[in-house]
Amino acid sequence: MRVLTFLHSFEAGGVERVAVRLVARWREMSIDAPLFMGRDDGPLRREVAADVSYQVARQPWFGTAWWETCWMILRLPAVVRDQAPDVVFCAGSTYSIVAVALKLLLGSRCPPIVAKISNDLARSDLPRPLRMAWRAWLRAQATFVDHWIVMDAGLLQEARSCLGDVPCTAVPDPAIDELPAHPAGRSVSAAGTRYVFVGRLVAQKDPCLALEAFSRAASKDDQLTVIGDGPLRERLERRAGELGLTGRVDFRGHVPNAAAAMRDHDCLLLSSRYEGIPAVVVEALAAGLAVVATDCGAGVSSLLEHGALGRIVPVGRVAEFADALAAARGASRSIEAGRARAEAFTMAGSARRYVDVLRRVADRAVTADRVGVSNRRERTA
Repeated sequence: MRVLTFLHSFEAGGVERVAVRLVARWREMSIDAPLFMGRDDGPLRREVAADVSYQVARQPWFGTAWWETCWMILRLPAVVRDQAPDVVFCAGSTYSIVAVALKLLLGSRCPPIVAKISNDLARSDLPRPLRMAWRAWLRAQATFVDHWIVMDAGLLQEARSCLGDVPCTAVPDPAIDELPAHPAGRSVSAAGTRYVFVGRLVAQKDPCLALEAFSRAASKDDQLTVIGDGPLRERLERRAGELGLTGRVDFRGHVPNAAAAMRDHDCLLLSSRYEGIPAVVVEALAAGLAVVATDCGAGVSSLLEHGALGRIVPVGRVAEFADALAAARGASRSIEAGRARAEAFTMAGSARRYVDVLRRVADRAVTADRVGVSNRRERTA
């Protein structure tokens, strides 16, 4: 079976990190798994793709980062015709427009497409008119994708509500390779709580909310580490100074192994406006950290077992986020329950389940083609 995966680049992102690791694991399982890149820049090329071969599109002199979706739509059909995959894997929600375009451009010659839903479908963060347009777009996508994968069983109901009666399977997102060592071996700070924010510094992640809440609720000995980079970094650093937090907030930028860096902290802050199944929360549970998260999607609520494994507050509410941040300081929790939840999201089990779904979809397409050929022969006989 040949499974073609396409990605825009190796820029730091959870979807891309998981996709490259899946391709590598599929190859270890003797699956023919080519990887096509729109461009090959970005830190993940060194961090997770150093030993992964890939095909990259020849770049125009004016670059492709600023129009990467259109660039992928332009180049991918030729790659599909050349590679002749049994299945095309669409690695996340941000790539679904490319999958739809591929179906439209190739028509009956397009192999089946399996797409992973990587973000919140309900998008309650949007104004009502935009939310209605978003729902209409989701329904339109459903007619072009052959099979959907959601990242946790708790998301199946939401997927069917938003997409309609479409083939859909829950496969835990392989956010981690394996559980890290038990957090009993993690260092303990002499004083204060060590909070950590991990993510791209963009509007979706709303790092400003985490910073403002920390300024309201943190004690003088508490520290906040911000791991990640993005267009909001300068604004955040300036705001930290205005809030008198200089020396108490450490902006580390992009860190190659954020999961390992996280283990030296006590509490993860997830302040996003919308999410699917955030890998960073899985990593935090696996490392034994407390979690304070916004109610930014059904996936977060499911992952945290509706508040049993972490504090969940409404999106965008600084005061309530601050209260939860303060309540998490030194509060008792079941580290083992969190690690048990995280264990479902390891690569070993998920990669195999992905292959099972991909093989079923490929086999179903072959059977349908045979039936179609047989019917045409009968009509011409």
